[in-house]
Amino acid sequence: MRSLARLRCVLPLLAVLLVAAPMAALAVDDPAEMLPDPREEARAEAIGAQLRCLVCQNESIEDSSAGLARDLRKVVREHVAKGESDRQIIDWMVARYGNFIRLSPPITISTLLLWGMPLLALLVGVIAALRVFRRRSTPESAPLSEEERARLDEVRRDA
Repeated sequence: MRSLARLRCVLPLLAVLLVAAPMAALAVDDPAEMLPDPREEARAEAIGAQLRCLVCQNESIEDSSAGLARDLRKVVREHVAKGESDRQIIDWMVARYGNFIRLSPPITISTLLLWGMPLLALLVGVIAALRVFRRRSTPESAPLSEEERARLDEVRRDA
């Protein structure tokens, strides 16, 4: 009985492994796309590690198995083989795909605004909440006495 219960627990795990194993093999790079010079290949991998896969978005083009990532790896290796510098290759990619292609974009006014807006919204919300609570917490003034009303009427007539 116990072995049957254990088998029922293991079967779903085996099914997941059978499905996931071929997918893991898809992420392996094709050796034909690698550069023959190990130094150039290491440089191309370092550049590719800085560039975002536009399909996966949370992986570098070196880690992604998407077709577009494969194409971008090929472009990077072509530029490395031409002898271009790392900066030239990254600048070419940014010119073509925008700063989004960089896994860690440079700090600019737009990125500061992007990261600062939630803090600004939180600050505005806190200020608005404080103002609402202050208005509610102020005690209501007592109604005017007859004497105060008479004085107010007198001031209004004089004005």
